[in-house]
Amino acid sequence: MADGRHSPTMRRRRLARELRRLREAAEFKTADEVTKRLEWAAGKVNRLEKALAVQPRVADIRALLDLYGVTDEVRREALLTLTREARQRGWWTAYGPLADPYVEFEAEATKLSTYEFAVIPGLLQTEKYAAALQRGWLMRDEAEIERLVKLRMERKHLLTGENPTRLWAVIDESAIVRSFGSDEAKAEQFQRLIDTERLEHVEVQIMPMSVDPHPGLSGSFVIMDFEDDPSLVYREAGQQSSFLEGDAVIEERRIVFQHLSATALGPNESIAYLRRLAKHL
Repeated sequence: MADGRHSPTMRRRRLARELRRLREAAEFKTADEVTKRLEWAAGKVNRLEKALAVQPRVADIRALLDLYGVTDEVRREALLTLTREARQRGWWTAYGPLADPYVEFEAEATKLSTYEFAVIPGLLQTEKYAAALQRGWLMRDEAEIERLVKLRMERKHLLTGENPTRLWAVIDESAIVRSFGSDEAKAEQFQRLIDTERLEHVEVQIMPMSVDPHPGLSGSFVIMDFEDDPSLVYREAGQQSSFLEGDAVIEERRIVFQHLSATALGPNESIAYLRRLAKHL
């Protein structure tokens, strides 16, 4: 995966945040006011400030910097470089259009704290398990299944190489014991989870079904932390998946995740549990 930690989507988000700050510092009350001053098409600055411009133009950003009175050359060049990076294509575009932008944010996350209620986390799935999921979601196009599985397998490179993403996964026991495929396929998936024991940057915990009702029953979520950007919470719910941000939302999810981690089997207990399952196949 070439430049797997680079996400143009995150660069656009960062650029949008910087442009809003500069506009406010220059005492323009609204983005529309700037649009009119530059005689641009309606909504153009709003799209830039909301990271909706897929390929922001360097010339446009330069015009905004001029208007906002940004004269420091180092500062200007940093923002123009950010713009050029935001225009690039992410590695995932080689696999065609995405139904969900999660991968675009995951690519640059330094830490992922995920609670999975129904399935094994994508970064820990085997090919056979990933394919079984697609078929279980009534996907019948084998070429499309192959495309999605290849994309998922490529994502796993985030856990290898230099500066890998830190992954802390709490997985409900129901996702572990749910049947799929042959015993060989199950053993391979169990071994994939067991092998995380060797990775210092990955922790896996199993939430027993015997545990009393807990806040994870409301559904799966991922807390995404970044080196240079605010954290996000991703909540997956089919076509209603969403990204949430803001200090209050992030803190609430962190408290929930800490509770789930404290309630689940510890990492060593979880690996021992997985070994017992694999042994009895």
